[in-house]
Amino acid sequence: MGTFVKYKDKGGEWRFNLQTGNGDIKLNSEGYKSESGCDNGIESVRENSQDENMYVGVTATNGQLYFNLKAPNGQIIGTSELYRSASGRDRGKASVKKNAPKADVETR
Repeated sequence: MGTFVKYKDKGGEWRFNLQTGNGDIKLNSEGYKSESGCDNGIESVRENSQDENMYVGVTATNGQLYFNLKAPNGQIIGTSELYRSASGRDRGKASVKKNAPKADVETR
C-alpha cells in the first residue's frame, strides 16, 4: 500500500509526495501555504487519480517523459517522476491509480 508523505519545505510551504510500498516516489505536489491546503491536495489526488482524463502526458526538455495529474479546474495537483519510455510512464500512472485511494498519510 502507498503513503502520502506531507512535509514543510525549506521555503515554509507544505508539500506531499505519494510513495509506493517500497518507498518509490510516484507523484510530487506543488507547494501549499497551509497544512490544510496540503490535506485538500491529497484528497484531490485521491478523487482525481481514478479518472484517466485527469492525466496529461508531458515530454521534458531532456526528452524524458512524465505526467501531471490535474483537478477538474485544470490546476496541477501532482507531477510524476521522469520516465525513459511511454510504457514506464503508463506503469507510473497505474501505480498512482492503485495506491492513491487508500494510501495512509504521514507527516515528516
